[in-house]
Amino acid sequence: MTNETLTVLLQKCVQEKAQDLYFRPIPTGWVVIARLATRLQTLQTVTESEGHQWLNQLKYQAGMDISETRRPQTGRMSLTVEKAIIYLRLATVGDFLNRESLVVRFIYPIGTTYHCDDSQILTHLNRLIQQPGLLLFAGPTGSGKTTSLYYLAEQVMADKMVVAIEDPIEIQQPAFLQLQVNEAAGLSYAALLKISLRLRPDTLIIGEIRDLQTAQHAISAALSGHLVLSTIHARSTIGVIDRLLDLGISRAQLMACLVGVAYQSLVVDGQKVAAHYELATGQQLEEETCETTVNGSI
Repeated sequence: MTNETLTVLLQKCVQEKAQDLYFRPIPTGWVVIARLATRLQTLQTVTESEGHQWLNQLKYQAGMDISETRRPQTGRMSLTVEKAIIYLRLATVGDFLNRESLVVRFIYPIGTTYHCDDSQILTHLNRLIQQPGLLLFAGPTGSGKTTSLYYLAEQVMADKMVVAIEDPIEIQQPAFLQLQVNEAAGLSYAALLKISLRLRPDTLIIGEIRDLQTAQHAISAALSGHLVLSTIHARSTIGVIDRLLDLGISRAQLMACLVGVAYQSLVVDGQKVAAHYELATGQQLEEETCETTVNGSI
């Protein structure tokens, strides 16, 4: 299995707009699987010796330790396809038999990948980002939440200071100041948020709100006049409110800064894969949660 064969496979995945490429260990080697927008597609199986050569080449290009096959590793590399630079994010880990799995995430240029299935919703989102406050996205893994954050931030980018904090950085945007979480170096989400606010950004992208401290910093930034875009794990728009309250956020502070919540999924729209949003404004959510509280107390 040659390096040229590997390059051809990666290029084919890009041409088919694959989201991920999996190398899953099996007793005889590895099975190679592509995640497309609507399904998983098994591409081929490779022998143990061929698979080792392939994984080692990918890890080497991504700046990862070839000799380490058990502990989790992450790396980055890029691929040029039809004059477009595609960034690849790699992650590996060994199973209980010390057989290594590898996943390649394809990060496409926003201009070629972002589509919304409802122009009215997109217009509404563009109106929401013209005001300071907190705009949150929830949805399944791989539904394009980070792409949405970057697309929306680019709409207000002119003459603005945009700071992005992620773990890890997925989309490279030279016009933004991008900071990457590094727990080993003491650079947690909360620590980077504290630092970033001293830079006086107009717009702040937070890759994910995971804990109370991060949520508090995000809300403080929104209350002090910044536009804050972030994601959070929840199953619905109203579920986002419940999650933040469960973390310990004050309802009064949350409702004072929340401009909207979007639950995002991917749908097939004609020949394209598009973002679909269930969107609720902060006012709508406040009314809904108040009504639920009243009804629940009767």
